[in-house]
Amino acid sequence: MKTCKDQLNRKLLFGRKPKRIVSLVPSQTELLVDLGLEGFIVGVTKFCVHPNHLRMSKMVVGGTKEINIEKIKALRPDIILCNKEENTKEMIEELTGIAPIHVSDVYNLEDSFELINMYGDIFEIERTTSTLISNIKLEREAFQLQNQDIEKLKVAYFIWKKPWMVAASDNFINVMLNEARFINVFESEKRYPEIDFNNSKLKEADLIFLSTEPFPFKKADVIELQSQFPDKKIKIVDGELFSWYGSRLLKSYKYFQTLHN
Repeated sequence: MKTCKDQLNRKLLFGRKPKRIVSLVPSQTELLVDLGLEGFIVGVTKFCVHPNHLRMSKMVVGGTKEINIEKIKALRPDIILCNKEENTKEMIEELTGIAPIHVSDVYNLEDSFELINMYGDIFEIERTTSTLISNIKLEREAFQLQNQDIEKLKVAYFIWKKPWMVAASDNFINVMLNEARFINVFESEKRYPEIDFNNSKLKEADLIFLSTEPFPFKKADVIELQSQFPDKKIKIVDGELFSWYGSRLLKSYKYFQTLHN
């Protein structure tokens, strides 16, 4: 009997190495593929867009907040992969009893590396996960070395419209803004506060970033904010490279470099 824990410190028991995986978190689905586990994935969400062929070759069982429980049962999974923030508590309770449920809880890079190592243990691919973590750390070190003397600009990072919401502290986006050598003007606040355009912290920002996810900001939104803040640089940024905490981290640091060029 194989025993492991998830990031909520819940114990999981397996009779054998899991070979039928349902992943309900897009970034974790991509991570599985990059770890060589695509052949073991049987179910994904409609938001599992990387790699883009996956939703045609695997069963789509719903989204990250709502699922078709009968489809998941029919897949006879050995393990179901969830995330505390992306999936609801009610969803996880509904899935209980179908298969062991591994719940991730990622707020920083250390949590991300811990999750990758957990997958290495569960799926018995420790060498592969160790190599991935080493490669991410190499990208990070190269970026830090190249930008150790760069001026840190102040940024406001929008994640939603109607209502307007920004990333503050206690989330992975804020960690990655710091990693990218920016100062989050909302770092003293918690999570994802709603704000209006008269917010004093917003006025402090040198840059305004509009993320491509979860709200898909477009050029029209840049024009709208530019009319409100004509003296600020406003840019649409790749939300996946700021918020996906799996293998996409390999691409984040080279992308961050382009934001400083």
